[in-house]
Amino acid sequence: MSLLLAFSFALVACGNKEAEQRKAFISFLQTRVLDKPGLRVPVPTAEEKASFGDYAQHYAVITDFNEGMNQSVSKPMGEVMAKGALRSVADLASRRDDLKAAKDGLNGLRTALDRQTAKADAAHAQLKQPDDLKQVYDKAYEKTVTVPAATFREVFPALDNVFDSALAVGAFIDQNKSKIQVVGSSVTVTDAAVQAELNKMLQQLNGQSSAINAAQQKMLAMVRGS
Repeated sequence: MSLLLAFSFALVACGNKEAEQRKAFISFLQTRVLDKPGLRVPVPTAEEKASFGDYAQHYAVITDFNEGMNQSVSKPMGEVMAKGALRSVADLASRRDDLKAAKDGLNGLRTALDRQTAKADAAHAQLKQPDDLKQVYDKAYEKTVTVPAATFREVFPALDNVFDSALAVGAFIDQNKSKIQVVGSSVTVTDAAVQAELNKMLQQLNGQSSAINAAQQKMLAMVRGS
């Protein structure tokens, strides 16, 4: 009888410990992630992490995704944007190799984003959580994984269009180099029809640049929460 009673007390103690860990984790997700404006993925202290118990691994799904995004998408994106940056019409003609490299790099970033998202989604699907935690965790996951990934994806089509249009303008200038003279930032066109077509292509390029600005503004709003 005494052994059975002791075993019963042990089960109760384990149950209370799990409940306390779940409560601590829920509180962390609610107050440190969901209640904060914008994208926030705070690193828990050693004490906080210990208080989560096994649920610390659930939070690792979120932090691993964001770390993977930073290393394989966000930082390389800066390099792609720098390589594809255009300062003048002359760049369209002289930096076609850079533009092609930037476009190829963009495809790699899209693949990396898909890989990071698929990994996180698979890990999320495997988590076993009581209903009260699942409701809060799913909201935190959407805010820190699903929405950032979806917002990032909106930038890719706009960048693709800009790089395609920029490469098309560069090719057009090369094909009509007997009629188009580019000296520094100055462009002189000796054929009216060629001038009209070049203007049309440049207007299209400018319009697509606006789409990138809009996508970037949406991303900033997501990050800042405004």
